[in-house]
Amino acid sequence: MNPFITIKELKEKLARKEINQKEILDFYTQRIKKYNSKLNCVIETFTDNLNNTNSQIGALSGIPFIAKDNICQNGRIASAGSKILSNYKAPYDATVISKLKEAGAIPLGRGNCDEFAMGASGEYSNYGVTNNPWDITRTPGGSSAGPAAAVSAGLVPFAIGTETGGSVRQPASFCNLVGLYPTYGRNSRYGLIAFASSTDQAGPITRTVYDNALVASILSGQDKHDSTTLQLPAQDYTKDLDGKLPDNFTLGVIKDSLNPDGIDPQIIDSFTKAISHLEKMGAKIKYIDIPMLKYGVAIYFIISRAEGASNLSRYDGTLYGHRAQESTQLHDMYIKTRQEGFGQEVKIRILTGNYVLSSGYKDAYYNKALQARNILRAEFEKAFQEVTLLTSPTVSMLPFKLGQFVGDALTMFLADCFTVPQCVIGTPGLSLPCGLSRERLPIGIQFLGPRLSEMLIYKVAYAYEQSTGHYLNNPAGYD
Repeated sequence: MNPFITIKELKEKLARKEINQKEILDFYTQRIKKYNSKLNCVIETFTDNLNNTNSQIGALSGIPFIAKDNICQNGRIASAGSKILSNYKAPYDATVISKLKEAGAIPLGRGNCDEFAMGASGEYSNYGVTNNPWDITRTPGGSSAGPAAAVSAGLVPFAIGTETGGSVRQPASFCNLVGLYPTYGRNSRYGLIAFASSTDQAGPITRTVYDNALVASILSGQDKHDSTTLQLPAQDYTKDLDGKLPDNFTLGVIKDSLNPDGIDPQIIDSFTKAISHLEKMGAKIKYIDIPMLKYGVAIYFIISRAEGASNLSRYDGTLYGHRAQESTQLHDMYIKTRQEGFGQEVKIRILTGNYVLSSGYKDAYYNKALQARNILRAEFEKAFQEVTLLTSPTVSMLPFKLGQFVGDALTMFLADCFTVPQCVIGTPGLSLPCGLSRERLPIGIQFLGPRLSEMLIYKVAYAYEQSTGHYLNNPAGYD
């Protein structure tokens, strides 16, 4: 079987009885066993599922997947890549897992990730660094590093990640995949181990736009367990994928996305070619200035650290998770547990978050960031009155070398300048392949829309994807 087969193709083979569920599970389990030592993308494989295929009849019947390690799966460890939760077994399924199971999908394992989803490189996990299948000396992106690397290498046909500031779209871009950040509230956060509650969303990572739309359709919808979900039913995003752009389609190109000072020239070249191709397909191109975009990373930095510090305050060793054993006083136990249990990156973010929330600084930093968020949202809303969708490169740099930004975290943070704004304002964005660099490293383009525009985004992305075929490129050495 082709290791880079799509969900759609797998479903067709199952329907024709050319293959059965057991054979599919065996195939992917063997691939994980063969390649995971090279990539370190799957923390745990659920071998007990191999003889317990899902009898549910649904859109994903018999299709295996892995979920990022910060998504609860009933009876399984859910550590969020952290030592402090290394012995925590989830007592329930996250809603996104329940929905996938109800659709017939089969969970095959846990995907490695930056600790508590705090990272953009896959280097900050208690389980070690995840490598990019395209070049194992480089990052696959983060924090959904393991899910992206696993799909890219053909170890699973799809995966579920989470995004707080680009953690689905950036790894998708670095691994030549498709990744969605949905409208905030479109997917349930119930069962997601929280980083920043006002931006966290689960999203699918797949090989193709159609596959992504299929999985996203299943994940969407209101959830009684999560009051932040929108009071809207699930929607079938696949029904309008006909390979054509919408009538009277105007695509807004964000002007900053062509700035040679901050973007790799090979990315600008691929992105410019993508714009020209879309124009030939019939899109009207308009260049849009979003002045607040340059403050997006700063807004996200402050809000996410503040919410992260608040969410992680619950991990103190008293109720569950790791507990320091040599403490005689309660206060000492709190301190030693958190010193031992959290990694360096998480500690830095907790300290930063507590600082911007502290007396005397909350008004200067946190409250100002909330005000700036509203201005940023208003600028995007104004832009969407002029154009149908916006576009930019997904990331401003190519997949970088592991360890390249040790001691230079700011540069790595700034690479997310085109993904964090959508998370901050809660609007959808979809990343998909648009070319390869000279070193044969993936380059991604993203389409951005107003709230609840996923159907439109998928339609445009599918038309572009099918007319270019960049998704057919695969990493070497995983046949």
